[in-house]
Amino acid sequence: MATATITYLGQLRTQATHVRSGSEIITDAPVDNHGKGEAFSPTDLVASALGSCMLTIMGIVAQRDQVDITGTQVEVTKSMAENPRRISEIAVKLIVKTSQPLTETRKKKLENAALTCPVAESLHPDLVKAVTFEFVV
Repeated sequence: MATATITYLGQLRTQATHVRSGSEIITDAPVDNHGKGEAFSPTDLVASALGSCMLTIMGIVAQRDQVDITGTQVEVTKSMAENPRRISEIAVKLIVKTSQPLTETRKKKLENAALTCPVAESLHPDLVKAVTFEFVV
């Protein structure tokens, strides 16, 4: 079974439908590449997928260790390169919110979970992943 179906809607816009849930995502080409920039670009989705995957895997570890990280946020910033046009760097800032201070061991465990998430492990090794963590109570 397919994971998603994607339809080209014209004017550099696509609609992706998640087969299992029916959830939809619209993409536009970015303004710097002939598009309108009215929605996520495909490369924005790659950067966002990295942040979302990091947060999801951290959530699994936190849940298993009975640590509440509800409210944790990720800020992703994508940088593009030319020749060939590609993502050259994704800066990821994780702002980890907890209801109580964490030990250094717990922090390292959450950091390792994020850094080894499936998306991070799937990206080309030449793509720079500049990751920072900020733990706040």
